[in-house]
Amino acid sequence: MKIHRVDRTGSTSSANHSCAKRRGSGIAAAAFIFLAGVATAEQKSAANDVAQANNPLANFTAFNLHNYYIPQLTAPDKDANQFWMRYAKPFSLGESNWIMRASLPINTYPVQPGLDHETGLGDLNIFAAYLFDTGNPTRSFGIGPQITVPTATEDALGSEKWSVGLVNTLFDFASPKFQYGYLLSWQASFAGSDNRKDVNVAAFQPFLFYQLGGGTYLRSTGAMVYNLENDDYSVPIGFGIGQVIPTEKTVFNVFVEPQVSVADKGAGWPEWQVFLGLNMQFKRTLRTRSRKQESVMQQIRYVINSRYYGSRL
Repeated sequence: MKIHRVDRTGSTSSANHSCAKRRGSGIAAAAFIFLAGVATAEQKSAANDVAQANNPLANFTAFNLHNYYIPQLTAPDKDANQFWMRYAKPFSLGESNWIMRASLPINTYPVQPGLDHETGLGDLNIFAAYLFDTGNPTRSFGIGPQITVPTATEDALGSEKWSVGLVNTLFDFASPKFQYGYLLSWQASFAGSDNRKDVNVAAFQPFLFYQLGGGTYLRSTGAMVYNLENDDYSVPIGFGIGQVIPTEKTVFNVFVEPQVSVADKGAGWPEWQVFLGLNMQFKRTLRTRSRKQESVMQQIRYVINSRYYGSRL
């Protein structure tokens, strides 16, 4: 008589294998969803980097290099150049949040009597803005004092005056496509050389940025200046292009913006100028978060590999 053997262990092994595969597939699906969420979060973070790259009140330490080449002044009929180094640092006083910005120029201007060009340091400007809680994380608003110190290495390259005043700044980046804001400032001299004219100047600089995608954007940031001492003024309009390059540690922002005067009165203003810049925002919080995300992803990959491939042995 022929005996038929039933391989019950084979049946059980097949069921265990099927269960393990389903369990492994579930882990893989969960991991995929998690990693997709991480990727989406990183994409949103990159979009936020682009939107905030031109925010003067962004909660990051920043260092900017700005150059204004002026091919022609209103008078004299000469060219000039200003190279600005700007450093910004957020800080706290008790429960209040502030940002400090220091700006120091290297000026190249034609000077009397022969109108030969002279180059040297200009006057140092420092302002500290109190950051209001606007109730909207995509809108920054600050106001605070400023001071200008007569640090020019040559008399003709600075005001030879100590000045104080106020600065008010707003920046709105609620839209990923269009950002806007302004910087409004006023300062007046209170001490310094009696041989130089007093300083009493107001300035208004609107910010307009339109994102084209991929970090490329259009910009307009001409600064209007009015001299309250003699009623001289300058009203430039600019139109330029920039590129934001976010990295794990730093957001780089390079741009060029030609600006032309549409109205002016008095000597020493730019007839037109080319504004070139490199902005750098340093983000420690982003670096820490990215490391944590990488650690979690490594753990997920380890669990997937050990459980899924282990079930197939």
